[in-house]
Amino acid sequence: MLEYLILGTGLGLTAGIQPGPLQAYFLSSVAKRGWLRTLPAALAPLLSDGPIALLILFALNRVPATATQFLRAAGGILLLYLAWSSFRQWLHPVDDTQPQDGKTPSTLLQAAAVNILNPSSYLGWSLVLGPTFLKAWHESPGNGVALVAAFYATMVLVNATLIVLLGTTRFLGPGARRALVLVSAIVLAALGAYQLVSGLQGLTAA
Repeated sequence: MLEYLILGTGLGLTAGIQPGPLQAYFLSSVAKRGWLRTLPAALAPLLSDGPIALLILFALNRVPATATQFLRAAGGILLLYLAWSSFRQWLHPVDDTQPQDGKTPSTLLQAAAVNILNPSSYLGWSLVLGPTFLKAWHESPGNGVALVAAFYATMVLVNATLIVLLGTTRFLGPGARRALVLVSAIVLAALGAYQLVSGLQGLTAA
């Protein structure tokens, strides 16, 4: 079991620190809402990865290439929408120091949507975590549980740490925070455009 705890921790650390759409969303959300209201978004993989895991484990390594490209394109559209939302926030800044009811559920669901439309989650379960989990489970169900628990515990911890670190920008002046909103909009737009173009190219080539 120790072997799979170590393996799960390593995989979770790698997944958490790798730059991607979810990390870009953290940056955008911290800039607009602050780190405290963004912190629940660290749990997004727990909400989004359940259906992904069940899908991949049911049909491991049998997902058509066109499905991956479609998800990439859909994820690109979502990221472009979030970029536009951040840009509007930059154009019309609001006082984010006041309490805002309902922000926590919205933040968590938005982060989960970003993650569930990220092809990396599907590829990770299909090519790495899925086969390893099946191997561990066949050896002992406890080994499979240990692998998955270590993976997600580590990823959530890394996500939370990143959000808190990004939250230090809250101590900067309003001008700096507004500039960060614009930077996050640009990053989200770049990632969204890349995913959308590459997804459409993959669909046309299929």
